[in-house]
Amino acid sequence: MMENGNVWTFDKIAECAGAIRENMGRVIIGKQDVIKLVIAGLFAGGHILLEDTPGTGKTMLAKSLARSIDAEFGRIQFTPDLLPLDLTGQNVYHQKEGQFVFVPGPVFCNVLLADEINRATPRTQSSLLECMEEKQVTVDGETRVLERPFFLIATQNPIETAGTYPLPEAQLDRFCMQLKMGFPTVMEELDIMDRFIQDSPLERLEPVCTAAEIVQAQEGCRHIYVDESVRRYIAHIVEATRKHSDIALGVNPRGTLAYLRCCQAYAAIEARDFVTPDDVKKLCVPVLGHRIVAYRAEQKETILQSILEQVEVPTEYWKPQNEV
Repeated sequence: MMENGNVWTFDKIAECAGAIRENMGRVIIGKQDVIKLVIAGLFAGGHILLEDTPGTGKTMLAKSLARSIDAEFGRIQFTPDLLPLDLTGQNVYHQKEGQFVFVPGPVFCNVLLADEINRATPRTQSSLLECMEEKQVTVDGETRVLERPFFLIATQNPIETAGTYPLPEAQLDRFCMQLKMGFPTVMEELDIMDRFIQDSPLERLEPVCTAAEIVQAQEGCRHIYVDESVRRYIAHIVEATRKHSDIALGVNPRGTLAYLRCCQAYAAIEARDFVTPDDVKKLCVPVLGHRIVAYRAEQKETILQSILEQVEVPTEYWKPQNEV
């Protein structure tokens, strides 16, 4: 990818991503793959859903990402009594001024942590749909555009279902990736104890990039080359989800575009100016897993892996022509 005005080159994007990864690695131990995917979701202009058991570091990961960027951070603790206006903001009458004044909600930020998002009612959850898709908020008929970048990272606990409200398909579809943290290894657990035994490294974390640089990285990722054969590969994988006998509902076109954007961002993070079939394989489960409705939900990953084995992988040269 050539320098085009203010558009970042892939090596500049990789440098920015590397700085964020290294900074987050001071707090999050042994989850470099997850960190890389989260950054890919950010650079792709999407949003991330972290689903795992309590205490695995979901909130810590979100906070370390926010502290790595010199941008406004917002946090919402989702509870059953939370109302839509508590998120988006509302018009409040000021008696002294004799008029209504808009008081912005926590969504007016750059990085938003939606903690335990499935504990809020569907009505409140749906108030995020416009924010996530159109990057704007409409209150009392007036639309306000959110400042770029706007990145939502939500967490939810899959094992405590009492008092929770499962995210509807329309809400899940707005997340470009759904990720799991997983438990650390014994050596990683020892590292965690050593690092946190006296203090919290999160409190000493300093920003390594600005909000403007994130926007530049997002725009630069869209210039990553995707060969026609790789685009066809993505399309055939998506089509296979719609025809598979074990899937009730396959991936929609929004999911196809999210797949494409995430592949471009992941390639840039890997310091490449082109997407490879391996990128497509790597991101298949994180990007498509939550978008399909399988007759047996626990088999989603297995189904997608079987689709990857069945769909023909492009073997021709898929670099930009000037690199052939």
